[in-house]
Amino acid sequence: MNTSVTPPKGRVKAPRALAQHARLDLDAWVGAQSVELLKALHILTREGQLNQDSRRKLKQVNHLVQLLEGPLRECAESLQAGKGHPLTLVDHGAGKSYLGFILYDRFGADRASGLNADTGKENVLQKSTSSTSASSKSSFALNVFSIESRSELVEKSAQLAKQFGFTGMKFLNVLAQDAGALVEMPKEVDVVTALHACDSLSDDAIEFAVAKNAKLIFLVPCCQAEAATFLKGNRALFLNKTPLAELWRHPLHTRELGSQLTNVMRCLYLEALGYAVTVTELVGWEHSMKNELIVAKFTGQRKKLAAQRLRDLLAQFGLASLLDLRFTRVKETLAS
Repeated sequence: MNTSVTPPKGRVKAPRALAQHARLDLDAWVGAQSVELLKALHILTREGQLNQDSRRKLKQVNHLVQLLEGPLRECAESLQAGKGHPLTLVDHGAGKSYLGFILYDRFGADRASGLNADTGKENVLQKSTSSTSASSKSSFALNVFSIESRSELVEKSAQLAKQFGFTGMKFLNVLAQDAGALVEMPKEVDVVTALHACDSLSDDAIEFAVAKNAKLIFLVPCCQAEAATFLKGNRALFLNKTPLAELWRHPLHTRELGSQLTNVMRCLYLEALGYAVTVTELVGWEHSMKNELIVAKFTGQRKKLAAQRLRDLLAQFGLASLLDLRFTRVKETLAS
């Protein structure tokens, strides 16, 4: 008696079909990025495969690159049409320098032809099979400065850049508020980024950008506690003065309002200093609650009304001391 069972047709994929499906899935998610770099950054698994966590990370990375690509390319083209200088990008609070590495790998003109400083051999940056022509069209001269206060992260990032031959990347172990004074830093930069920059680090990045005449600023603020601390201190006084104080009577509302006010004031400050500002969602809320992307493009048109509204808003919420602490340059616009 034959007891063998024939598997139902169409229910089990052949190994070759599964492998091909996995390859196409990886190509769709990785795009023009180097597979080896994404493995080194632990965005892909050691085997270069996707899992649930890597899909989440890559979704954020791809969306961010899409948002930055147009403005970066436009800025780079204007530089090449002028003096031919490379685009200079400074990333504050760089951490493990994910953003700098990904942008340099995606757009840096020498990203795929660098030599390993230790071996002298050409680095092999394996790209997804569908992305070679797209990545070559998008390259431009690029210098990246990563600012990070934790020395161990700076050292690891520098080693990784050396390994991949990313000669246009520099990693500086310094606090954000001190970065502008470094001799390694150019007198002017083109783009400043600060992603998930905690508390006043975003403000330090703004001051750096304005001082260095940055043309583009990208901020994803995080953990804005400074304004909430001031609101908490004046809560009792303002509860007796205005019903607006009900907005921050409860501690949870104090934190939320402080965060909202901080970003609104940053936008007004940038507009007062000659930047056109847009605010958008970085990724879906299911990926991160710190999800607000502030994009500022320099126009040179200072808005006095923005400066006045910033000053009035600070006074209305009992935050006037922040005018001299965080928004010092607004007085220049008010005086004009």
